[in-house]
Amino acid sequence: MKFPRAHTLQEIAKIIDANYVGADDFSVLGMNEIHVVTPGDIVFVDHPKYYDKALQSAATVILINKEVECPGGKALLISDDPFRDFNKLTEHFKPFQRATAQIAATATIGENTIVQPGAFIGNNVSIGDHCLIHSNVIIYDDCVIGDHVTIHSGTILGADAFYYKNRPEGFDKLRSGGRVVIEDHVDLGALCTIDRGVTGDTTIKEGTKIDNQVQVGHDTVIGKKCLIASQVGIAGCVVVEDEVTLWGQVGMTSGITIGKEAVILAQSGVSKSLEGGKRYFGSPAEEFRSNYKKLAALSQLPDLMDNLKKMKEK
Repeated sequence: MKFPRAHTLQEIAKIIDANYVGADDFSVLGMNEIHVVTPGDIVFVDHPKYYDKALQSAATVILINKEVECPGGKALLISDDPFRDFNKLTEHFKPFQRATAQIAATATIGENTIVQPGAFIGNNVSIGDHCLIHSNVIIYDDCVIGDHVTIHSGTILGADAFYYKNRPEGFDKLRSGGRVVIEDHVDLGALCTIDRGVTGDTTIKEGTKIDNQVQVGHDTVIGKKCLIASQVGIAGCVVVEDEVTLWGQVGMTSGITIGKEAVILAQSGVSKSLEGGKRYFGSPAEEFRSNYKKLAALSQLPDLMDNLKKMKEK
């Protein structure tokens, strides 16, 4: 998430009441999670295990809970609770805006686009030309939808990320200030849910077709011309490359990459990144032929046990 204008390190520190290491006028351009940071961004880190990763990332401002040696060309914001203060910044730069109409006055809708009765379109939404938005579709604030997009009833774009910190008093939610971006010629079936990015974009690229009842987590990027069947669940920060096929009820853990033209068969559970150009199935998902050989061997175990029993009886 980029700020409307550049801010100084001193200005940002004042918003969250934090000490800082760096020049007062050090330029701060935005804030992002570590997997999408660019120079000028703030990234937060609150565990020693990830200090080095954050300090060596592309981010130039590190919101951290310990004063450490500051790398050259960077700055630190010292906080007793970086998670809390990252939320403060999100709320400051991307505050919740109450809806005042079924279709917000700040929404833009392109030529020959049809919005059926009962659809809700939030603040600052952009919808391109020749789209069809069916009844009871919910499009939260700031979503971007390209041309020739069809969205079927009950689908929700832009709900908050499922991202929590476990504290003694309960779960603390990380605020979502990102967007959902749907590119041209995408079809979304009924009752799909696509969560907004925490600070970046959840993106469905050109030509992808998604069946009913599919969940896409925050900051996930789905490539071009993918086919995703019913009841697939994709966690946050996943990269699905171009022309991937996911059959029904595939489930994916967060932070993995599925290579181009991979095919994952129904009810597979994906717990790690998978190479492109291959077919997979099972839980955990493995290459098709390898997994079938294992299953074939396992199917012979009852006969082997019977034969062993008979040999002992002799």
